[in-house]
Amino acid sequence: MESSRNFPDMDDLAARVRFCPKAGRIWLDDNRMILLHNRSLGALRNELIETLGLQGARALLTRMGYASGAQDAEIAVKVRGGRDFFDFFTVGPQLHMIEGIVTVEPVRVESDVATGRFYGEFLWHDSCEDEVHIASHGVGTEPACWMQIGYASGYTSIFMGRPMLFREVECRSMGHSACRIVGKPIAEWPDADEDIRYLQPHAFANRPNQSRIVVTAKAADIPSPASPAVPESSSPVRSLVGASAGFNIVCHMLEKVAGTNATVLLLGESGVGKEMFAQTLHRISKKAEGPFIAVNCAAIPEPLTESELFGVEKGAFTGAIASRPGRFERANGGTLFLDEIGTLSIAAQGKLLRALQEGEIERVGDQRSRKVDVRIVAATNVNLRRGVADGSFREDLFYRLNVFPIHIPPLRDRRADIPLLLNHFLDFFCRRHGRPLTGFTQRAITGLYAYNWPGNVRELENMVERGVILAPENGAIDLCHLFTSGEKFDPFVLGMDQNGELNSLMEEPARQNPPSKEQLVQTVLHSRISLDQLEESLLRGAVEQANGNISEAARLLGMSRAQLSYRLKKN
Repeated sequence: MESSRNFPDMDDLAARVRFCPKAGRIWLDDNRMILLHNRSLGALRNELIETLGLQGARALLTRMGYASGAQDAEIAVKVRGGRDFFDFFTVGPQLHMIEGIVTVEPVRVESDVATGRFYGEFLWHDSCEDEVHIASHGVGTEPACWMQIGYASGYTSIFMGRPMLFREVECRSMGHSACRIVGKPIAEWPDADEDIRYLQPHAFANRPNQSRIVVTAKAADIPSPASPAVPESSSPVRSLVGASAGFNIVCHMLEKVAGTNATVLLLGESGVGKEMFAQTLHRISKKAEGPFIAVNCAAIPEPLTESELFGVEKGAFTGAIASRPGRFERANGGTLFLDEIGTLSIAAQGKLLRALQEGEIERVGDQRSRKVDVRIVAATNVNLRRGVADGSFREDLFYRLNVFPIHIPPLRDRRADIPLLLNHFLDFFCRRHGRPLTGFTQRAITGLYAYNWPGNVRELENMVERGVILAPENGAIDLCHLFTSGEKFDPFVLGMDQNGELNSLMEEPARQNPPSKEQLVQTVLHSRISLDQLEESLLRGAVEQANGNISEAARLLGMSRAQLSYRLKKN
């Protein structure tokens, strides 16, 4: 039980806020944020009130706040998990302040996690919602902090693991000097139904008969962003993982084409996961029961292209001691994935075109054709239209493949996927290599966000595995464990210091001016230690700072390794 206690220091939360002006990004922990003019918020509220009515606008904004609070509840576990309840719980109110919404003052907080009992009472000062509401509608008889009440209810419900409801019993929009909110379990409110209505979609819709678009996930293999699947196989990317707009657009396109037999062309840079998306398309398609056969066209030697794709009969050429099917036959009834298709020679392209047009293939050295029922998914990281223009790619084959193109954005354009991918790969490689690690340092996460990712998801996967191997056991992966192969990243990422000012997160803390000789002498004299003790302290301190590396410690002290070793033995 806690009551009438001040908030803990917020430096741990402020360190989670990062700004990258060059990339147009602001993050709170792993979540992208935006700066919004308060006047814009007021204009939005007015538009909603005029369009949906007062209750409809209130319901929409309350649900918006609820979703935000639920998201911030996840940060509490990362930042203050294991601390006492008050410090743990007040992450939400403090984040509310960091986000610029309101100033929060705790009045009374009581809880019993075992029984689920909770009572919270807070004062809100200088609410931004009150400010814009009063400016447009004046002082009235109803509370106006709709988003904030939704936030408090959403945060506490997720935090406590059971439905919680906050009410605004006093509000500046009603003429009070501050807003007072009280929260407790829904079951303890005798008249909670009216408040619950504001959390239900379409409870106050002006046009209840109006049809609306309902988006459903038909593919169980495409995991929701909130709960990415963790693979059990030897591959760390068995299931798709992502949350960005670009990722979701690709998933939507896959769902659209999955129920057809149309040829799909996956476009994107090397390493974006084209084969992963192709496998997912196969799993959610009508041919999911059939085989998925992948072939890297760039890895097939030119003389063997035809036999690899279409098969070979015994005796067709020297060394053909047995008949064997090609990739088309092996994929019969399923999906054939042709990766790096832009690398095929003109001759191979012509033979592939015939197979696609006729739906049949002919083995090398055979006298008959074989019908095949294959869904073609091709992928390339080169511009095929440019290849058509310069004559390196057949125009007729291009149009045969370009039935349903899907462009997969590079990782630098879908940075919202990075935190999910980090957790995904970290879990996989920690289990693979038997390395218990706590996660990533804030400096490491900042560097990963600032990096341009020329190698895309494949590079991220490799970098996380490298970090898992290099990081100390039971420790966290830091920047020095990740960027060890000459990777260059833009360090222009800013964070808040204790004064609320923005400084580069990648720079070392500013060093104070070294003390003068006179100051050093006075310090030693006042400390009353001998010269031998002073020398030993300096030597041991340098070794400790160098993490036990004698050569590095010697460089710090400006002496040779032999000199330092001798002095250490002497002392």
